[in-house]
Parts: sequence; structure tokens; C-alpha cells
Amino acid sequence: MIFSNYANLIDLSDYPVEWWEKVIKLGSEIAEDPGAYSKACEGKIMATLFYEPSTRTQMSFQTAMLRLGGTIIGFDNPATSSVAKGENLKDTTKIVSGYADIMVMRNPMEGSAKAAAISADCPIINAGDGRHLHPTQTLTDLLTLYKEKGRLDNLTVGLCGDLLNGRTVHSLCKALSAFKGNSFVMISTPGLRMPVYVKDILNAAGCKFTEVDSIEECISTLDVLYMTRIQRERFDSEEEYLAQKDVYCLDKRKIAMASKDMIVMHPLPRVDEIAMEVDEDPRAGYYKQAKYGMYVRMALIITMLGEKDRRMPLLEGHTYPTVCCTNPRCITNTEHYLPKSFRGTNDTLECEYCDERVLKTF
Repeated sequence: MIFSNYANLIDLSDYPVEWWEKVIKLGSEIAEDPGAYSKACEGKIMATLFYEPSTRTQMSFQTAMLRLGGTIIGFDNPATSSVAKGENLKDTTKIVSGYADIMVMRNPMEGSAKAAAISADCPIINAGDGRHLHPTQTLTDLLTLYKEKGRLDNLTVGLCGDLLNGRTVHSLCKALSAFKGNSFVMISTPGLRMPVYVKDILNAAGCKFTEVDSIEECISTLDVLYMTRIQRERFDSEEEYLAQKDVYCLDKRKIAMASKDMIVMHPLPRVDEIAMEVDEDPRAGYYKQAKYGMYVRMALIITMLGEKDRRMPLLEGHTYPTVCCTNPRCITNTEHYLPKSFRGTNDTLECEYCDERVLKTF
């Protein structure tokens, strides 16, 4: 078993719901009076390590720390760092964590945030690890629902677009399954259906969900419509991407079918899945959502820096040196020094980094 001596945020499920609610409540208070927190992190340094492009997540974290009175270091392009020289993740995070009080990382490899936390000497915040998890976007989404709908329970949530690769919808489903009465309508093509592990979580929580092919057949029943883009960077070929990219677009005709108090959310950036004409509709909540992201990240930074001496488990399963994760995007397939740790003891194991299921063959 491997522990961290810091309050990392790798996956929201590492914390109880009461902790989420504390962060959301603080984010709501900050949104009402940001200036009251202008010196909350004075003298603190945050490092942002972004291995892939980002606008909202990166800038909202940086702005959050600056608004709290802290300072920032880091990179937004690995080509400008020692990563371009072949430096491994362990060495990068070990060195940078010695300079900073808290570190935020986005990396396209799944399980990368957990891998970084194994060696880091400060708290790690997962700002997105491939198509796996994006917990701070989930906190953003929860704060948006709390502020705009007034509750986090008894919601019918439509999820539309790339549900297979969309880490935002994976994390949101996991989070909302912890609140009573929530149900989900999954709108996607057969090739972009929600992963099995997410459906297993919903089933275990007793959450109802259905899978449909079009927005029109369900939009009138929804409290929330969460749109996502078809992500070019998650496809193995241009042909696969082009076959899926234009399937869904929310326009004025479709939103007219929705209830008057439905809210449209989107983690952004959008491509062509929400028509510009929808921006003027009072149900369009995605610009507010982006701003809430800054406030909830301010709350998160304050909370994590305030949690001293928290010892958190990182790897709790068993190490199998001869078993390899079959997910080609798993961090263990590029950072070979990492212990190959899996949950489960029967024929099927589950990678502790990326949650991929692996058949045990010995």
C-alpha cells in the first residue's frame, strides 16, 4: 500500500460528499464577495503543469490563485520544459513540487495525477488525466447546479455527445450518483456510448439511466442538458473523428422543446454542437458555468492548503509485476518505473491508475 502525506485531489470519490459540499458552499460564498478572500493565500505558490492545451481550466486556476493573493509558476507547453528532453513524470513533479505549495496538473495519460502524487512533495490537483477524470470540472458543474437550480438532488440530467471519451461526463455521473433521486439520459451514437465502468457506478448507486440516439426524443423531460464536443484529440484516426463530429447540434428549434427552467451546460470549448443562436436563450448557462469554475477553484485551493497532515491512500491493491494494463493511454505504459497495482483478486483485475479492467492470465 502506498500513501501520500498530502491532501491530493485525484478523484472526488476519494472524499466524502460532506467535503464536496463544504467546497461548494465556500465557492458560493466567494462568488458573492470575491474581494473578502483577496489575501487568503498570500505568500503561497501554485505550480501549473499543463501537458496539453487548455484555456478555461488553466486560466481559471491561475486567476483563482492570483485573486487569493498567491503567485504562480509552471508551464503550458511541455515542449518548453525539460519534458522535451525526455524527463519522466516522477522527476518533473518531484522537482517542481519542491518549489511550490500546491501543484495543478493536466496530462493526456490516464492515471497521471495519481502517478504524480506518489512522488510529489506538495498536494496535487488533477486538472484532467486523459479521458479518465476531471474532478475540478465536476466541482464547477456542481457549483453551477447549486447556484442555478438550487439543488443537487432529484435532477434529470441529459448528457449529450462524446460520452465514451468525455472525462467531464464520467466525473459528473459519479458525483451526482451520490445524491438521491438523480437520473440520467445518455444521448450519443452507438460508437460513443458511456463506458461500462460508469454505468456500473450508476447501477450500484441505484440511479436510473437510459440511452437514446437523439436530443429531440428526451429534451422536454430534462432539468439539465449537458452538451459535450466530439473530441478530435481522443480519436485514433481522422476518419473516425469525421464520422462522428457533426451528429449533434443544439439549435433554437431543439431548445424550444425544453422546459422554461432547463439549463444548458457545456464544459467548453465548443465546436459546432451548440449553435450561436442559443447563446441568447436564458437557459444557456455555459458562460456562467465557466465563471463559477474560477470561484470553486478558489475554494478548493483554500481548502486543500488548509488541510494539514492528511494521510491519503494512493495505491491500495496488489502489485502484479507481470500484468500490464491493456489501456494504451494508461500512464503505466509510458512511465515503466511505476508499480503495476491492481484492485481485485479474481479473474478480472482493475488498474488502480486508470480503472481499466484487465483479465488476469496466470
